[in-house]
Formats: sequence, C-alpha cells, structure tokens
Amino acid sequence: MMHLKTIEGQFDAKGLKFAIIATRFNDFVVDRLVGGAVDYLTRCGGSREDMTLIRLPGAFEMPVAAKKLAASGKYDGVIALGAVIRGATPHFDFVANEATKGLAQVALESGVPVGFGLLTTDTLEQAIERAGSKGGNKGVEAASAVLETIRVLEQL
Repeated sequence: MMHLKTIEGQFDAKGLKFAIIATRFNDFVVDRLVGGAVDYLTRCGGSREDMTLIRLPGAFEMPVAAKKLAASGKYDGVIALGAVIRGATPHFDFVANEATKGLAQVALESGVPVGFGLLTTDTLEQAIERAGSKGGNKGVEAASAVLETIRVLEQL
C-alpha cells in the first residue's frame, strides 16, 4: 500500500479557549451535555478558566451567538449544546433545521470550528440516552470533534 502524508489532530486542549453555548430549554438534558464536554476537555489538558459557558433560551438563538463568539477572536472553538425534542407541531423541524444550517454556516464563514452537540430527537428518552446513558454523551463527541478539528487546522 502506498504511504500517504497524514494530518491528524492531537487530543490536547492545553492552552486552547472554548466557548460552550448551552440552551436553557430542556436544560435537564443539556446540563449533562455540558458536563460531558467540560469533563472531556479537562481530561485532555484543558483548563476550566479557558472555557466560557454561554446560556441561551433555545436552539434557534445558537447560530447568532456562535457567529459573534467566533468573530470575537477570543476562542479557538465553539461547542453548541442543546436538545430539540419533537412535539405535535412542525415547530421542531423549523428549529432543528435552521439551528443546524446556521451553526454550519458560522463554521464555514469564520473558519472557527463549531462542535455540533444539538440533539434532535423524537422523544425525551432518546435525548436522555444521548446525554450520558446508552447512547454515550454527545457533548463529549462535540467537544472531541472541535478539539481534533482545531489541531488539524493548525497543520493545514
């Protein structure tokens, strides 16, 4: 097999600054995501002093805050954590779609990695599973993705 130069990110958060956006809506789930992200970054050498938690009402507000945080130059990465649980109306679809598109747009336009930890589930049980039980913790996964992406981008 041909050997290729490979660029990979190291999981070392030392010296990096993170903005963690967390929604208040469904906070009983979101708080578990935040705990997972903070714990993960700390285990990777990050300092709690280099993490800023920003609380917002809901997922729809996340992109505008992420945009301002990314543009500030104060953060190496933004981690967006929230939970949108399907209800009886189409509101879920509008919020989930626009928040998702907006967060992706922020990352592309700013060049600052944005971790997508917005749960979009059909039931409360599914959200709980993804916030630290059977489905792992998506807050950890979002933090890990941001950390690895930061370290890869440093090498490009």
